[in-house]
Parts: sequence; C-alpha cells; structure tokens
Amino acid sequence: MDWFTRLFVKSSLVYLGLGIIMGIWMGFSPNATIYRPAHAHLNLLGFVSMFIFGVAYHVVPRFSSHALHSRRMAEVHWWASNAGLVVLVFGFLFLPWMPAAHAAVEAGAVLSALGAFLFIYNIWRTLDGTGPKPRAVDGQGRRLPMS
Repeated sequence: MDWFTRLFVKSSLVYLGLGIIMGIWMGFSPNATIYRPAHAHLNLLGFVSMFIFGVAYHVVPRFSSHALHSRRMAEVHWWASNAGLVVLVFGFLFLPWMPAAHAAVEAGAVLSALGAFLFIYNIWRTLDGTGPKPRAVDGQGRRLPMS
C-alpha cells in the first residue's frame, strides 16, 4: 500500500476523533456551537473525504486494471488536503474572536479545493488508463530495463 493511501486513511481517523470530541464539547457547552463550521469540516472534509481519497487511491487502480496516473500528484494531494483542512479549521476556530482569521479560512478552502481537484484529475486519468505502463520483472521481482 502506498504511503499516501495509508496516511489518507490514518488522518481520516484522526479527524473523526477530533470531530467527535468537538461534537461532545458542543453538546455539553451550548456556547461552543459557534464552532459548528469547524466541527462540520473536521467530519466531512476530514473524515469522510480523506477516507474516500485513501480507499479510492487503493482500489481504483486495481478495479480498473490501470496504474495510478500520477503517484506524485497523489502525494501533493495528501499534503494540500491536510494542510488546507488544518488551516481551514483553525481559521473557523479563531474567526469569532479575530475577524482577520477569515484569510485563514479562505487559504484553507483554496488548498482543500486544490487537493480535491488533483484527486478528480488523477482518478479520472487513471480510469482512462493514462498512467505509467507496467514494466516487466524478472523471477526475483526486480524490474527489467526498458527496451
């Protein structure tokens, strides 16, 4: 399993835990409901989307019988989506007290959207079969030189 696939799933579990904790906090402290946008984004972008990204990167190449179009793009996607979500959530947390945190919300949203569009493009191209062509291997699993 690729490292980005594993980390998409693991980070989704971290965001699920944080979303649950934040939900419990909001349940016991009615004043904390001002943080609903942070809670919603932790659960939807953090848990649901990251889990979908991780599972899709693992199964789509196998189910389509095509190599992933770009591993590098998937790696950039992981960084952009996670950085975007963290910046977005912190922006939402500080927004009630610091109106200037709106810039963080915007930056986080742009990074998250960039990650999502990288995913869309990468999976689309994978389904089209435009990934790298598999190379032949010898009896010990080593790749043979390109001819």
